[in-house]
Amino acid sequence: MKNITMLAVVDENVCTGCKICEKVCPVLTIKVVDRKAKVDNDACTGCSNCEQRCPFYAIKMVKRDEPIQIGVDVSKFDQEEIREMCEKAHLNPQQTLCYCVGVRAEEVAAALISGAKTPEEVSAMTGMRTGCTIECIQPLLRMVEAAGNELVPIKGGWQWYGTTATAWTIPDKVKEKYGSRGFYFEEDRKLLDEIVHTKNS
Repeated sequence: MKNITMLAVVDENVCTGCKICEKVCPVLTIKVVDRKAKVDNDACTGCSNCEQRCPFYAIKMVKRDEPIQIGVDVSKFDQEEIREMCEKAHLNPQQTLCYCVGVRAEEVAAALISGAKTPEEVSAMTGMRTGCTIECIQPLLRMVEAAGNELVPIKGGWQWYGTTATAWTIPDKVKEKYGSRGFYFEEDRKLLDEIVHTKNS
């Protein structure tokens, strides 16, 4: 479980309703209503994306009166189902996907098995992407796809832009062009596959 100790607070006297905060919130907890940003206090994960990107400095992060907890108890889910989903995404269940918050692939799988369908829903359940919000998005997208969900970016949002190439999706033309120039595509993929299939003893 992760303790959420911070909360985004909007100064409505300064807010212009530009919607930048709404576009960058990784858990979609901010909505602009009547040209003013409104934060769902119960859903805010304290990532400070909105505060950092507000061009008018209308949002401040403040300490919550009482911390809230989020997280998914992996032990309540079928471990083989979790492993299968992680391996389909080319990730080891024990692999840390979000270093800022410490979310592992197995917890993301558990969130998806329990009903999450989108990256934003996974973030809201696990706390993933509530630190830097940048480094963990690619493995998160891979996990969402591995669960059989279509990746549909938020219309008008800036939360994420799509998947990037991995060792498993590099086109053959690229391998042919650069393979003789010191790139070890197949060797890298083989090593990564070994990591994916490693089981804890």
